[in-house]
Amino acid sequence: MEVIFKHEGGFQCDKDDLGNWTGPNCTGELKGTKYGIAARYFPKEDIKNLTRERAKDIYFEKYWVPMKLMGIVNANHILELFDMGINAGRWNAIRIAQRIVNVPADALMGNVTRTAINECENFLSKYKDARKEYYRERVILRPKNAKFLDGWLNRVNSTKFIS
Repeated sequence: MEVIFKHEGGFQCDKDDLGNWTGPNCTGELKGTKYGIAARYFPKEDIKNLTRERAKDIYFEKYWVPMKLMGIVNANHILELFDMGINAGRWNAIRIAQRIVNVPADALMGNVTRTAINECENFLSKYKDARKEYYRERVILRPKNAKFLDGWLNRVNSTKFIS
């Protein structure tokens, strides 16, 4: 969790960040993100006053459990997938892994995907490269994302648990 909190940081409310949420009826009220918990996806949360403990609960319930990462042998692989799931969506994180290991990209982490990840030579470096490409594509698709690109790439480069 410390790696995730380092990457996600504290509260921010940037109008160009798609994770921020504008309220119903186009009020234009930004709600922000904190610890990677985005008002867009969690509109009932008090984002500005979110605690680390509450963020951990959300990560566990909404990311860890649905991603089904247990059974992946390498802790760095788990962390990389989990970090990507939080930053870019659980299903994006899994689909990218599935493409790397040449299994059907159904965005579901099952035994076939876990086994293929465990058996994939150089999975971590391939996955990091794929994450970087994903982020570069986000900038092409939405030029306002360019201001986030360096941070996203730094995030990928610094994601590690065990050397």
